[in-house]
Amino acid sequence: MIKIIAVLCSLSTPGNCHEQIVTTSDLAEISMRSCMMGAPQLAEWMNQHPAERLAGWRCVMGQQGGRGT
Repeated sequence: MIKIIAVLCSLSTPGNCHEQIVTTSDLAEISMRSCMMGAPQLAEWMNQHPAERLAGWRCVMGQQGGRGT
């Protein structure tokens, strides 16, 4: 499984950025190549979150984090 970790910044406070796992049903079967090229699904996800700006993203194979999440 490939996950997209997006770096998102608030439009109202540009210095306020955080990382978030982008999850939608469309991203369930994304390939690493598609992820690295900026999956079209990522743009769709951003359209649903207009208060944030996408500052970057990375692709991660397998589980994210070591706390059972």
